[in-house]
Amino acid sequence: MVSNEPLRLDFLPWEYARKASEAERDRQAERQAGLGGSVELAPDVYVAESAAVYCDELRMGDRSYIAAHAYVTGRIALGSDSTINPFAAVRGVVTIGDGVRIGAHTSLLAFNHGTAPGEPIFKQPHTAVGITIGDDVWIGSNVTILDGVTVGPHTIIGAGAVVTKDIPANSVAAGNPARILRSRTGASMSGDLPTLLKDFAAKAREQIDDVLARCWDGSRFVDRPGIDRDPEIRPWCDAIEIADLLVRRTPAGHTRDDLVRRLRARQDPATGLVSPGDLSDDGLGKPSDAELSVLEGSASYHVLCVGYALQVLGSSFEHPITTEFTLDDLDNLPWARRAWSAGSGIDALGTALARNLHDHKESGALEPLMGWLLTRVDPASGTWGSPHPDDGLLQVVNGFYRLTRGTYAQFGLPLPYPEQAVATVLAHSNDRRMFTGDNYNACNILDVIHPLWLARKQTTYGEQEGRRWAEAQLRAILTRWVDGAGFAFAPDGTDDRAIPGLQGTEMWLAIIWLLSDYLGLSDALGYRPRGVHRPEPLINLH
Repeated sequence: MVSNEPLRLDFLPWEYARKASEAERDRQAERQAGLGGSVELAPDVYVAESAAVYCDELRMGDRSYIAAHAYVTGRIALGSDSTINPFAAVRGVVTIGDGVRIGAHTSLLAFNHGTAPGEPIFKQPHTAVGITIGDDVWIGSNVTILDGVTVGPHTIIGAGAVVTKDIPANSVAAGNPARILRSRTGASMSGDLPTLLKDFAAKAREQIDDVLARCWDGSRFVDRPGIDRDPEIRPWCDAIEIADLLVRRTPAGHTRDDLVRRLRARQDPATGLVSPGDLSDDGLGKPSDAELSVLEGSASYHVLCVGYALQVLGSSFEHPITTEFTLDDLDNLPWARRAWSAGSGIDALGTALARNLHDHKESGALEPLMGWLLTRVDPASGTWGSPHPDDGLLQVVNGFYRLTRGTYAQFGLPLPYPEQAVATVLAHSNDRRMFTGDNYNACNILDVIHPLWLARKQTTYGEQEGRRWAEAQLRAILTRWVDGAGFAFAPDGTDDRAIPGLQGTEMWLAIIWLLSDYLGLSDALGYRPRGVHRPEPLINLH
């Protein structure tokens, strides 16, 4: 039975990860097992026995802790290496990033009472917006942060401050009400980020031949050296796109004509689909029955990567792609639980229709596809698919990106409900569990920034919050380039996706452009995607 007597670790919880005995770990396991609500705790977290923790949802990242006599209620997401110190109160819907320190006796109060005259306070309705704390923030002791506030990353809030309004990234703020005393960057955002972007792009260009050579095994491109996988086509396409993006030429040692010949040789003349396998030989691998649908199967993504790789090489598919479908086919995609997979099928179908029109002047069934999308979109969320308790809006937002990339963006068409879509995407961006560890990956960041970037062509709704998010992501990813190797798909992950490779490098380079362009700073990079992630429509129907 867990004792009510406070432990030393309650007041010195930072000792738990390194010094806890087996008995203390058993006791903490019992404490964690007794927590109510929906709980997701990473390894080496500590929840003080003397803390009052009564959460509907509690998420805690690696090595985070809740110390003695803290009062924690509501829906709380605490990132890795983040701490709630003794006697602090964190209540309501509060999202806290990685590396955050919340001082003793501090209160984060993500709710409020109404104040309408003529009604006793205890009868006034509650309001609740939520509080968001970015990565790498130090909140001193006896600070009060009120509902609706966002504190940007790399910020310091001085002891005793009362924070009633948003605090931008890289600030030092104090006082009642809190005001910004100075910047921690020594320069304004507009003067700082362009320099970082320019320097990053110059370094990437300088190293790109080494990055590509690292993933050439002597006969073929592989995504990551040392990873035992069947031969694939995508690494060839990624290598072509990376070289084109940064230095506007083919990968060193490869000619344009040879690459075009290899890519075109893998297309099945009957279906137009590109068979799985490798480009290190000229043999045509015919797609299996499971790969014969542009909507589903391993060949569907090749419509994108091979089609655009050929385009940046100044070529195209030799044969049109079969695009027959019924509305039942679209209805039967896994929208309820795997909206990302459903959206990827629509992406491949829309791209096939665009490629046929662009490469072969063949019109297809675009009107029925767009009509189906318009009648199936949820007007409340502006998206397709359904959220799920296990992963929130992840599938919905990721599916939205894939679907809109291959249809609305690729044909230059306006989104049906842009403001509602932005609200959905921003709500997802505040779900910390989807952007830490293995979930901090290229897909999850791309699937937020592209919808925000695309929707801003129609609306400025949510732009301030979107800009804060974009700047934080941009500053974070620029530090994760590995010299001579590029980017890992999941740079903070725990599996082999944390190894730098071609897919990660290609995707993050495009993400950096989108983040920068959303902030109005993409000119500093000196590059612009021309492949799968190109900002211009392939066919402009608008």
